[in-house]
Parts: sequence; structure tokens; C-alpha cells
Amino acid sequence: MALRRGIPLLIQQFRALFTKNLILSWRSKRSTFLQLFSSLFFLFLIFCIQKAMESRFASTTSFENVFDPKAVVTPPIPPCEDKFYVKLPCFDFVWSGSDNPRIGSIVDRIRENNPGRPIPLNKVQAFRTKSEVDQWLFSNPMSCPGALHFVERNATVITYGIQTNSTPVERRGHYEDPTFKYQIPLQIAAEREIARSLIGDANFSWVVNLKEFAHPALEIFSALGTIGPTFFLAIAMFGFVFQISSLITEKELKLRQLITQFGFPYTTDFSDAFRIIWSLFPPNLLAQGLTLLSDATATPEDPGISWSRRGKCAPNDEECVITINEIFIWLLSTFLVWFVLAIYFDNIIPNSSGVRKSVFYFLNPGYWTGKGGNKVSEGGICSCISSVPRPENSTPDDEDVVEEENTVKQQAREGIVDTNIAAQLQGLVKTYPGTTTIGCCKCKKTSHYHALKFDILWDALSGREHLHLFAGIKGLPPASIKSVAEKSLAEVRLTEAARTRAGSYSGGMKRRLSVAIALIGDPKLVILDEPTTGMDPITRRHVWDIIEDAKKGRAIILTTHSMEEADILSDRIGIMAKGRLRCIGTSIRLKSKFGTGFIANVSFSGGANGNAVRGEAVTTMDHEPVKQFFKNRLDVVPKEENKSFLTYVIPHDREKLLTNFFAELQDREREFGISDIQLGLTTLEEVFLNIAKQAELESAAAEGSLATLTLTSGTSVQIPVGARFIGIPRTESAENPRGVMVEVYWEQDDSGALCISGHSPETPIPPDVQLRASSTATAQRNVRSRAGVHGIVIDPNQIGTAN
Repeated sequence: MALRRGIPLLIQQFRALFTKNLILSWRSKRSTFLQLFSSLFFLFLIFCIQKAMESRFASTTSFENVFDPKAVVTPPIPPCEDKFYVKLPCFDFVWSGSDNPRIGSIVDRIRENNPGRPIPLNKVQAFRTKSEVDQWLFSNPMSCPGALHFVERNATVITYGIQTNSTPVERRGHYEDPTFKYQIPLQIAAEREIARSLIGDANFSWVVNLKEFAHPALEIFSALGTIGPTFFLAIAMFGFVFQISSLITEKELKLRQLITQFGFPYTTDFSDAFRIIWSLFPPNLLAQGLTLLSDATATPEDPGISWSRRGKCAPNDEECVITINEIFIWLLSTFLVWFVLAIYFDNIIPNSSGVRKSVFYFLNPGYWTGKGGNKVSEGGICSCISSVPRPENSTPDDEDVVEEENTVKQQAREGIVDTNIAAQLQGLVKTYPGTTTIGCCKCKKTSHYHALKFDILWDALSGREHLHLFAGIKGLPPASIKSVAEKSLAEVRLTEAARTRAGSYSGGMKRRLSVAIALIGDPKLVILDEPTTGMDPITRRHVWDIIEDAKKGRAIILTTHSMEEADILSDRIGIMAKGRLRCIGTSIRLKSKFGTGFIANVSFSGGANGNAVRGEAVTTMDHEPVKQFFKNRLDVVPKEENKSFLTYVIPHDREKLLTNFFAELQDREREFGISDIQLGLTTLEEVFLNIAKQAELESAAAEGSLATLTLTSGTSVQIPVGARFIGIPRTESAENPRGVMVEVYWEQDDSGALCISGHSPETPIPPDVQLRASSTATAQRNVRSRAGVHGIVIDPNQIGTAN
């Protein structure tokens, strides 16, 4: 099938990804709503804050330009409860001169004639002298806003004094002015009533008006300028967080960090170089732009910033070092700079898997044209994995070739075999320098596809939408995408669930969808990483059928933990251990060469001579003739035994004896009570364990690894990992002049590492065995801190000769 290339492919891929994002946004309505309307919420919040602050300071003119102040007519004496932090009970005012009836009548008229609010008698406290007033104020702080002191000099002269606390008090951003709030009302009331008393006219008009001086706005408060930068950053961060979450979900990479800066002062106090560096961070430019906008619209008389004046500073702004026009240019420039740098560093900085491009990758014409390396001809796929320079020219047991219509199986085991081989070929994990080549040409990702161990699917997309998306990205003609997707769904038996979202799929359905995605577009090379993980047996068998059918016309590289899967699907099997390809070949070839031998299963039908013993089960004692027959003819003992069958492992070196042996055994079936004889090669699992064990032995020998052998006597001996026969130092005696030795039994733990499972009884060292110093001398230099006795390694060939 011809695939699109060049600009049409780019447009189609953009359309496919845009459609995918549109569907995901529609199906995630809550997050989409927050992304779209969170900015309106924050703007509304700024508006509410601005209105609340305007309401709060509505009683003051400090934030306004006052050209013609309004007159305040005869302010009344306020109630004492209006004073900040007053203690209750309180008094509106106290006075001295109570021993003078004329003064008393003046005070009564002050109470009664207070504008808008007559003062009750119990809210006024009288004293004879000023000293008594001072004493009371000292004893009762914060209980009275002010005091009046009257003295009658003669019939025509009455003097007075006013006493108030002149300390300004602040509460919730408001300052209490004791002069205008308490002193002036007391002064006007005292003068008014003294004048009326001296004139003798109780209705004498005494009106005093007050006006503040005209003044510009003493303080400028703007919610936009004060909290705007923070809120606008929050608006941007809302969408940014959702985008980052989506990016992490799709790419499964670590979160990229964002550095934000606030509030750097753009003033003449800082050098131009410092200011330029700080302007590289867009949040600083945004904060400064909002500050300029706020200052230019603080009052109705300010000119603001029009488009024609965007390049000019505000009038009388001596601190202006940057204009709105320059901020626009900076924001556009920094966007381009950070965009280019983000792409560059995203390519050259190793990701979590260690993969990166060259520092000068952008100088390669192939990066811009999408072409690079040699062209791979159809039908010429081979796995010629190499690095430059090659560490060695040796080849595995079989040809290191992946022919078309072959499935190469690479067995894996946790901790022993590299389970990420598929990811390495795909370029997701870097394990060595060099390149991956196909047919001795550079491997192009467009010629192959992969399905990793973990399903990379969008939970909100359906199975059909996934296939449409990847078909578009792959470059299939738009007219064929629908039919190809339906065919792929039918092949993996997902037609009925095609419209169901992938998040509702079972693990097996997700794996089948991943396999369908990997096969879409008819790639020449398919890499499948454990495609049947987590599947039930029925689904697993179906996926095997899919892979078998997909082998035609392409090569499939597949990793698996299932030995059964390897035997059924593989045309060639590759086994990796300790990061190296140890062997590759057909299943029969590997079993023949690396297996422990042949597996013989002997089943029994009843008692000896074929006669059942009253329906009772056959005991293992009835197997003795058969076991003696195997022992005498092949020198083997049963590996497994129960009342119904015996299992033998026959080494390869007995192969020449097998024809006559089984012919004789078949003739004596009735005599031994045998119902069935089965002969086969060793299992693939046994092959894998043998190769993995041999790799562990080579690794341990190269590293000089030691293990501690604890003898029956309690003595601990340090021995090389994998050593079979060990001589025990300092065991020489008259009975055993050469000392004693043991055979060490090794097994593999859950991680695949070799560990000691036991040892044989201590036996004398044969006289013809040549003892040599332990090969652990080198290891001892590397592990000087490790204490203990070191055993003597004995060559197994000498033990066989001695016996």
C-alpha cells in the first residue's frame, strides 16, 4: 500500500492529531470547561476585588484627584463607640468646671444641640478640675475620645481647652484622624454654646463649614496593577497544567519544569544589561505591562495608553525605562527564542531512557528533508544490529539473520536477559553507541512499527478512533483509512467493541488493539514486546493466530516470557543473557545443542507383568525392574517418579545407544507393566536456564565474584561463584594426607543469580589430582576487607579421570 509522504503527510498527521485532541477535549468536558472559562473567573475575581476596594475607600478622597472639595457643614460630636479599639462602657466626652452653674448649662446645651444626635446625659462625665480629668483618663485609657476644660474669667470672658489623644490609629487599612474626627467637632460645639451664652441668644446662628485643600490622588490603588500579574499568571497556569498533564499521559516523560519570576522593578536604578536579562522571562514583562496600564488609567483624567501612543511613556513619568510597544516586541521575541530553544534542548538532552540527538543535529540536511541514510529496498529486511567499532566479529550459533516471514523470539528473564530489546530497536532506549541497521542500511522508523509491553492508549478514545488516528499518522490514503481500520478490528475481534472507549477495555482487549495498531499500514518489520502479557489462555491463542497470519510478507521480532509461546510461534529463537545474544536458531536446533539431552517418559498401566493388583495403585517398588534396566543400559536415574510414571533425562552422549535400548524396552513392555513410552527433546525452558546459568558462570569468573560455602562442621569457606569441586584448606591428617573436598551444588535464585543450594559429604582428595592455588588471588585483592578461608578449586576433568 502506497503511503503519503512530504507536505501531504505532514498535513494529514496534523489533522489526525488535531482531531484526536478535539475528541479528547470534548470527552473531558470538565477539564475543557476549566481551560476555557477559568480566565473569565479570574477576571471576574479581579473586577470584584477592585469594586470591593473602591467601596471600602469610598469615604476618603485620598485616591481621587480633588479639584473643588465639597464643604462639610458643622460636623457633630461622634458617639464614643465609633472610636477604634474603644473600651466599653465609654463616654462621648468628659469636662471640667462642674462647680460653676454657668459652665454646667453650657455643657447641657452642647449635649442637647449636637447636630443630628443629642448626647445622652449618661454619655458625659463631669469633673471639677483638669487634674481630676487627667487622673480619670490615666485610670481609664481608651474610654473617652476627648475632654473639654472650661474656665469663667469674668462675666464676659469664658475660656476653654480641648484634650484629645493625637495618636493616629489604624484598623483594616483605615486610619483614624483624631483632629478631624473628635477635636474639631468638640471645638465647634464649645465655641457655639459659649457665644450663645455670652450674647444671651439661645437661637443665635453659628454655622462653620470645612473644606479640605484641593489635591491630586495621594495614593493610587489598582487591583489590576497590584494583583493582576499574579492572577494573569494563574490564568495561564490553569491551561498550562492541563496541557502538561496531557503531555505526560501521552509521552510518559518527566514533568518539565517552569521557572517563573515576578515583580522585578523596571526603574533607572538598575543597569540596562540586568534589565535585558530579566526581560527574557515573559512573566516579568507581563507584570511590567500591567503596571504601566494601571498607572496610565488610575484616574478618569489620566490619558491611558492608545495604540498610537504605545511607544511613548506616560506624562510626568520620570521612572519610565520601557514602553508598551517595547514590551510587545520583547514578548514576541522571547516567544520565538524560547520556542526554538525548547525544541533544541528537547532533542539534545537525554530523555529518561538516555536517548538524544547530536548537538549539531540541525545542520544535517536529512533532519529538515525527512530523508537520511540509504534507502531500504522492499524484501531486503535483516537484523544487522551493529555498533561502530564492533567489539568482536564472532557470530552466534546460528545465522544472525531475520528473514522475511520469520518470527525471531528473544527470551527474557527478569535480571538476566535484556527485556527492553524491542525498545532498543525502536530507539527508545540507548544501550550502546552506533546505529541499528536493516539490510546493512540505516533502519528507518517508517519501515517498521512496534507494540511495547505497556499499552500506549488514550482511555477516552475508542478502538476505531485509535486505528483512524494511527492510520492517518502512518500516511495511509484518507479514502482507505476507514476500510483498513474495520479490517484490522475484525482481525483482532474487536468489531463489536469498536465504539467502546479504550479505558473500558480489559487487559487482553488493550493488547489486541495494540497489536492491530502495530500491524496497520503493512509495515515490513514489526516489533512486538510481550504482546500476550496479561491475557487469558483463549485470548492468548487468538493473538497467536493473528501473529501467525501477520508473518506473511514481513519479519516480526517478538519478546516473551512464555516458553510455550516461543515454541509455538518461533521460526527462529534468539536467547540473550547478560546483554549479549548467546544463540539463535530453530527450536529443535537449540534443544539439541544446548539442552540437557532427551526426555523419556514411561507410563505404567498396572501391576507387574501387566496384571492389576485388585484395583490398587501401583507402588514405586514395582518400578524397580524398569529403573534397573535404565541404570544398567544407560547409567541414568529417574528425574521425577510417582506411582504412575517415571521421567528420565538422557544425556546426548547416550544417543547412539537409544535405538537398541528402546527397541528392547518396547519388547519388554508387558513384562515391566508399561502402557506408554514417550521420547522427546528437552524443553525450551531447560535450554534457557542452561544458557542463563552459563552466562552467570562467565560473568562471575570475569568479575572474580565469591560466595560463602558453609560446611556441615560449621566452617565457612570463600569459593568462586560456579566452582564445582572445592578442596578444603587445613584438613590434612594422617588418614587424609591431601585433605578433603566437597562437590558444591548451585542453583539460580528468583533474580537469576547463582547461589549455593548445598554440597556433598566430605570425601578425601584423590591422590592423582593436581592441586593448584585458588584462582581467587585476584579476587582477594579486590575484596581485602572480606574475611574467611579461601577454598582450593579442583578441575572437574581430574575428578572424572580419577574415578
